[in-house]
Amino acid sequence: MKADVLIVGAGIVGAACAAELAARGSRVTVLDAHGIGGGATAAGMGHIVVMHESPAELALSRYSRDLWLELAPRLRTRDAFSRCGTLWVAADEEEWQAARTMHDAFAAQCVDAQLLDSNALRACEPALTHGMAGGLLIEQDSIVYAPAATQWLLTLSPAASRINVRLGARAVAVDARSVTLADGERIEAAHVVVANGIHATGLVQSLPLQPKKGHLLITDRYPGLIRHELLELGYIKSAHHATGTSVAFNAQPRPTGQLLIGSSRQFDSTDPAVEMPVLAQMLRRAARYLPAVPRLNGIRAWTGFRAATPDGLPLIGRADHRAAGESAAGVWLAVGHEGLGVTTSLATAQLLAAQITGGTTAIPVEPYLPARFAPGVCHA
Repeated sequence: MKADVLIVGAGIVGAACAAELAARGSRVTVLDAHGIGGGATAAGMGHIVVMHESPAELALSRYSRDLWLELAPRLRTRDAFSRCGTLWVAADEEEWQAARTMHDAFAAQCVDAQLLDSNALRACEPALTHGMAGGLLIEQDSIVYAPAATQWLLTLSPAASRINVRLGARAVAVDARSVTLADGERIEAAHVVVANGIHATGLVQSLPLQPKKGHLLITDRYPGLIRHELLELGYIKSAHHATGTSVAFNAQPRPTGQLLIGSSRQFDSTDPAVEMPVLAQMLRRAARYLPAVPRLNGIRAWTGFRAATPDGLPLIGRADHRAAGESAAGVWLAVGHEGLGVTTSLATAQLLAAQITGGTTAIPVEPYLPARFAPGVCHA
């Protein structure tokens, strides 16, 4: 099958783009050096969450969250989709005010959210530390096992017969009409999409991407210990504004009864090894909110690298020749999703496919266009 579109990267973003383009009639070939659903997709928590750091982030994450809710009935048990909701925890009065501000921002955009005072929070999640100020519950947020969902998108989605996946195919060069592999093979198509996360910097020059290293730990089975994805209000500040090393409390109840505990962020490391001092700092932070943490049996820890842009928004659209150079001009980009790759993958696919096929979009695409970082463009 000769492809109309070549996609570099078989993670959740590349898979979502492939499924949507195939649904619109394109023949798609997906290339990956390793396997389906690896890289940042395999390393993340699979949390599908509406975020509101900026209007553009809120629009993209809400749109994509709702697309996940539409898709959920078609997913398999092994994809582990669960509408467990997100519970933002306010430790003190300052964070309680932040929760109220978040609630108002969500309400203005018709995102359902419920404020919980200290007593209601305690009743909702008894395992939390006593004396927390309150919380904000977003019941429609969800979780999914992203590697399995990636496989579903590529092999079982409605138009999967038009998707060809080539693994062990390492791209070493791209242009607007072709991908060159490490063995010298050159594959041509009408469109080329780069969707391989932080590794895109090796294919398209001058991309404004920086790796953010993160640690996660999964525990043995403790069913019922927590019911919602729990995050501290300080997570938002840690996610987008911290430099160096930072940690924030994030705990997820897996359908298996296990707990997935995060999170950490490092700008100053490209070593994939688990760093015990960072892991210990992360777990101490978690124990401040969830006193049971020191008694839990952790069975595995790992790291991954998120691709972060300066403004916290992904790059969705054509690479601009002023930034990417003439060789990559016209290449399509779907990278830079940082910690929201799973959340925003389906919306990314909609926005990218609309640009490629000439369709309309449900939300404005301008905030995510790569050209915003081109030299000479004034970027707030």
